[in-house]
Amino acid sequence: MAQTTYTDAIALLKADHRTVEGLFEKFESAKDDKKAALAQQICNELKIHTIIEEEIFYPACKGKIEEETYTEAHVEHDAAKVLINDIMASSPDDEFFDAKVKVLSEEIKHHVHEEEARSEGMFAQAREAGLDMVALRDAMLARKKELIAQAKTEALPAAELRVVHA
Repeated sequence: MAQTTYTDAIALLKADHRTVEGLFEKFESAKDDKKAALAQQICNELKIHTIIEEEIFYPACKGKIEEETYTEAHVEHDAAKVLINDIMASSPDDEFFDAKVKVLSEEIKHHVHEEEARSEGMFAQAREAGLDMVALRDAMLARKKELIAQAKTEALPAAELRVVHA
């Protein structure tokens, strides 16, 4: 990651999306002895990505993009966190391990599509709102580096779910 440069916040987030998509593809064709490590890597990538979005990108979008887009993104994150926590607490020997990774992959594909949709997606709306994408990139990249360092020295905490009020 140190050598990679991103033009703005959206380029950084899209690069994360492509990384995770590639990991899901590897998982699908992996032999059983590689699945635990790949699932761990997928979950850590998603945890880091979710944290930088929820701490930095989403708050910058609040009130500047459609409320429905904003709230759906949060709910989709929470749904993914449930599976991430389940996957991290299990192993490839568990009956539903592969199914959980598959469903997580499908949820993430849907979420990515919603964020990246050309005209109505969250990223398009954020650009249209005139957010400072370079400043957001810098803040997210700094936080991402902290989280990567944390993941190397200790386990990232379980994905925290927000309480969603009706």
